Amino acid sequence: MNELHNSFKIIGLAGKPRNDVNLQMHKNVYHWLTERGYQVLVEKEVAEKLELPEHALATLEQIGQSAQLVIVIGGDGNMLGRARILAKYNIPLIGINRGNLGFLTDIDPKNAYAQLEACLERGEFFVEERFLLEAQIERNGEIVAKGNAINEAVIHPAKIAHMIDFHVYINDKFAFSQRSDGLIVSTPTGSTAYSLSAGGPILTPNLNAIALVPMFPHTLSSRPLVIDGDSKISIRFAEHNTSQLEVGCDSQIALDFSPDDVVHIEKSEHKLRLLHLKNYNYYNVLSTKLGWLKNF
Repeated sequence: MNELHNSFKIIGLAGKPRNDVNLQMHKNVYHWLTERGYQVLVEKEVAEKLELPEHALATLEQIGQSAQLVIVIGGDGNMLGRARILAKYNIPLIGINRGNLGFLTDIDPKNAYAQLEACLERGEFFVEERFLLEAQIERNGEIVAKGNAINEAVIHPAKIAHMIDFHVYINDKFAFSQRSDGLIVSTPTGSTAYSLSAGGPILTPNLNAIALVPMFPHTLSSRPLVIDGDSKISIRFAEHNTSQLEVGCDSQIALDFSPDDVVHIEKSEHKLRLLHLKNYNYYNVLSTKLGWLKNF
């Protein structure tokens, strides 16, 4: 039993429902929680659609400041968007999966209330920490933009896809030059996302490692590179690159920059705290989601 459940008095409810079924799930979970005596803060946009009482409405920042737990209803995209904002509040999150893959959302909607009861009433869970990346844009010696990523930071042309030439430095030491469509810098969490589709390695969540994965490189010798998670990565661009470039954080935030700028990527000071059911097994999730199960 995890005694942390005794501290759950105020619970946040977050997500962006894509349809009426998901919206109804928010409403049902809200009432289920309030009937059990919890104070529930619901992400403002959802609460307004559900016409909930004024005291239940809250921004994600207000939820982060007040709640002891956040339940995210939706798929991995919903979890990523909320987790990036809430990570700085050191608050645990658990997801009810209403998406497609659900690598980050443990709870099965068909058994949601039994599983929530096991977590909230009996403490049958554990908390896992995942690190984030922070991407920074340096221009003329000053940081002009920054963003966090739970899955990956992707360097690529801003509008039309084409080759770019760049040089990668790790801990201020030259590592390699590359001509490609871009570069994926992935956390272990993101290694089963965009990085995987680009041929990157799967990194188990507990690894302190970062994967550098080339996107359509212009040479057969380019391969993904796994480096220490505490490394500081700097990317500089060849002078003949003329078009605008972009760092995409989890495909949800875009940082625009020019070829004269320098991109710095390193581990963020904030961490994602995921609350898992006690019987959670990463390898079961992996084999199920990737179709590795086979009956012989």
